[in-house]
Amino acid sequence: MALSDDIKLFAQVPLFSGLSEDKLRLMAFGAERRRIIEGQTLFREGTSADCGFVVASGSFRLYSTARDGSVRDDGTAGPGTLLSELAMISVVERKFTATATEDGEVIRINRALFRRMLEEYPEVAVMVHGRIRANLEAMISGASGMSGRFA
Repeated sequence: MALSDDIKLFAQVPLFSGLSEDKLRLMAFGAERRRIIEGQTLFREGTSADCGFVVASGSFRLYSTARDGSVRDDGTAGPGTLLSELAMISVVERKFTATATEDGEVIRINRALFRRMLEEYPEVAVMVHGRIRANLEAMISGASGMSGRFA
């Protein structure tokens, strides 16, 4: 794939939408493209995460293990999906396992690259902070709505 294709893909990722083409180019140039075959596990729940992945093609089954040992289906991820966005900023553990349901490609964005973007372009840091904060607030609101189930 060409660098221009990666830039177009990054522009579709909600966290990166609104970034200039130059900033997306810098990120695409420093990122690493990987081929994944059907059945291959991209990452496992509970492992340390040092990067995020943008799905370029193919699809991934996302699942996690509940406390009782049952497997919980966390959905699927297809092209344009960013997996493990917080890992690009901070040390975290993977919250689910991602396994390819077909052959495809992902683009790996490591923490050092993303932090460089945030340091060199403070306006990007402000924008990313706002989007992550909104995502966390939505998650907290959703969890608050379930509080009656645990009373």
